Amino acid sequence: MTEPLVTLPTSDTEWRARLTPDEFRVLRLAGTEAPFSGEYVNTKTEGTYHCRACGAQLFDSDTKFDSHCGWPSFDDAIPGTVKEIEDSSHGMVRTEIRCARCDSHLGHVFRGERMTEKNTRHCVNSLSIKLEPKSS
Repeated sequence: MTEPLVTLPTSDTEWRARLTPDEFRVLRLAGTEAPFSGEYVNTKTEGTYHCRACGAQLFDSDTKFDSHCGWPSFDDAIPGTVKEIEDSSHGMVRTEIRCARCDSHLGHVFRGERMTEKNTRHCVNSLSIKLEPKSS
């Protein structure tokens, strides 16, 4: 099982040393990967998704669903692991989601789309998460 990192970087230099350039752009600069390009868009593997920056557990695979939006989608996060922040960039108001432990950008959450019973879609960059497959 993946454990969260004991200490978190405190500077961009330290984050850059820990993350790939693409991971840094998404996780620390709130970037977005191209739609349908991420490794977890179509994944059906059972397990737990962790923050790629700090290792914190974020989403269980049983909350993942096919939204056909181009990014992995989850209708719920593990309680207390994701924080929401108003995002008014790009000429619209959305709700950004960040890792509650390390404040890394994960994606955005959308409500009211009626895609699931919970009526919620956490739209997450694959570069923000890492899947720990369920043990057999």
